[in-house]
Amino acid sequence: MEVAKRQQQEHREGDLVNNTLTAAERRYVALVKELPCSVCDAPGPSDAHHVKQHRQYTVVALCKPCHQGALLGWHGQRRMWAMKKMEEVDALNITVMRVFEKHKY
Repeated sequence: MEVAKRQQQEHREGDLVNNTLTAAERRYVALVKELPCSVCDAPGPSDAHHVKQHRQYTVVALCKPCHQGALLGWHGQRRMWAMKKMEEVDALNITVMRVFEKHKY
């Protein structure tokens, strides 16, 4: 019921301004943070990089350098991303695959 209500609110408002997470969203983000980096495979814990803000199921597991590093990171010059020939969707795919593998979905 909580998810349906949230989806209706998102549909009416576009993007939620309030970043209140449901219990399921909190669990999913916590699972992602346990994973190794989806770009360079550095061991977790990782940051949860949002592909789109307020969309908790499109988060990517990234180490600090691949997330916020001035040279390597997504929010920097993205050199590690270029070396690995990766885009956000590639890293998201790896993250989702690892969640499913780790938690036997």
